[in-house]
Amino acid sequence: MKTVLVVDDERNIVELVRLYLEKEGFNVVAAGDGEAALVQYERSDPDLVVLDLMLPRMDGFEVCRELRRRGDVPILMLTARSEDIDAIVGLELGADDYVTKPFSTGELLARLRVAQRHVQPTPDTVVFRSGDLQVDLTARIVTVKGREVKLTATEYALVRLFVRHAGKVLTHRQILREVWGPNHEAQTHYLRVYLGHLREKLE
Repeated sequence: MKTVLVVDDERNIVELVRLYLEKEGFNVVAAGDGEAALVQYERSDPDLVVLDLMLPRMDGFEVCRELRRRGDVPILMLTARSEDIDAIVGLELGADDYVTKPFSTGELLARLRVAQRHVQPTPDTVVFRSGDLQVDLTARIVTVKGREVKLTATEYALVRLFVRHAGKVLTHRQILREVWGPNHEAQTHYLRVYLGHLREKLE
């Protein structure tokens, strides 16, 4: 059973998400502010995090930054704002995806399923090498010049996609569909953010 940490100061949203996710077989733990979220993260070691941006004591951006410093748990951000800038900032801080309030529980579950697939073991037994880059698809380890590079779940999903299609041209639409799902085929800002991250990390 996968554990999901839901962080939101609106109790009705937390209870709605808890009810739906538990019905779908997830174990749900919750926190109502940013500081409590970090405490609950250490206590429960969640497999996925649903993180609201507007939180008391420490906002979602700061929580996201700290969670990413501590590990590569998939993070799905919630935002009540419609501006793209919030989503872009969240992605730049290491979030894997975002949902804009109000959202449907079905959409939330679909996004969590995608994030979950990114961190599940794959049957690959190939070690891909190109210059100083090595990608072990069995152990999910990426190294540059022998040094392990820490990637988020989405960053690794991109690398794995590129490795599997090495030497082929992939369109923006293909990449977005494979990594984020068919509903994201027009959201090219996802690629700009994440490819920037990968270029920096992989030199």
